[in-house]
Amino acid sequence: MIAPGDSNAALEVRGLGFVFDGGQRALDAIEFTLGSGESLGIIGPNGAGKTTLFLTLMGIYAPSEGEIRVFGDRVPAMNGTLAPVSLRRRIGLVFQESEEQLFSPTVFDDVAFGPLNFGFPREEIGRRVSRALEAVDLPGYENRTPQHLSAGEKRRVAIATVISYGPDIVILDEPTSDLDPRGRRKLAELLVSMPQAKLIASHDLEFVRRTCDRVLLLDHGRIRASGPTEGILGNDELLERHGL
Repeated sequence: MIAPGDSNAALEVRGLGFVFDGGQRALDAIEFTLGSGESLGIIGPNGAGKTTLFLTLMGIYAPSEGEIRVFGDRVPAMNGTLAPVSLRRRIGLVFQESEEQLFSPTVFDDVAFGPLNFGFPREEIGRRVSRALEAVDLPGYENRTPQHLSAGEKRRVAIATVISYGPDIVILDEPTSDLDPRGRRKLAELLVSMPQAKLIASHDLEFVRRTCDRVLLLDHGRIRASGPTEGILGNDELLERHGL
């Protein structure tokens, strides 16, 4: 486990809280550290706060209290505005619904969207698209129509749209929600092979077991348990108590 302030920490979250405008507290005193290259699973029942946590880490929600550090640099409070480019380049989010990430007429256009908007030279964008599609085992898909792909292919293209611009941290929200067993297996193999630090929220505990070094159990906006994957997922009483 990475200690607070460790130079190998990709992400540090300290005392993080978030309250919706109506007064409902969604996150309370969240604290954890993600090591560089580490894969951390986030589990919990529906409504536990997993997606809210991810949106707060991305700067889409402004935290009510606490701090977030990315490779030692404190992330400023965005207050609903876009996060700084320097942060958006280092963290990429793969949404729960692939269709939310795939909106262009071709796979090439979707995967090129990040590099294009981050200002990469046009001559480099094609290379980045090709490398990203090769990384997700979809070489030659550049001219395919995203809407005509299978669920597993859409999921992998969605991941390619993120890794094409080279973030150091990849966040995945329920990545197996629409995949069959073969798709889940292929995705697990892909994630294990990726060098980036990863946060993976999933109800699929077997998938978490395959892909994550450690696990946080989140319920009602608070971390209820954390530790090595086998220790958390092997505790039947703990999982039952939190609806898992």
